[in-house]
Amino acid sequence: MTTATNPRVLEHPAREDIRLEPVLHALSDAVRLRIVRAMTLAEDGAELSCSYFELPVTKSTSTHHFRVLRESGVIRQIYRGTAKLNMLRRDDLDALFPGLIDSILTAAGAQAERLGER
Repeated sequence: MTTATNPRVLEHPAREDIRLEPVLHALSDAVRLRIVRAMTLAEDGAELSCSYFELPVTKSTSTHHFRVLRESGVIRQIYRGTAKLNMLRRDDLDALFPGLIDSILTAAGAQAERLGER
């Protein structure tokens, strides 16, 4: 979604509007979970372009995955020039759902290790 007044400003839910169900839905997909894991492995607070992520899907499908993450409140996206940068909304998620992200990332890491994935 973009605003009607400025197509370069992306809409995000306010902290108080982030709900558990959409967050869990967003994190239930393997590609989206891979994106979030990569964000947590990058430097804290890093703004990563979409092209930073090596995803096994087409560009249009990756755009869909980033949109689901943004609309659920898991990530924040901003434009810098022609690049769309992505940041994990870790502070918001930790304030609303203490321990959730850590638990999910720990479980995802254990699964990746068990399956020999990165």
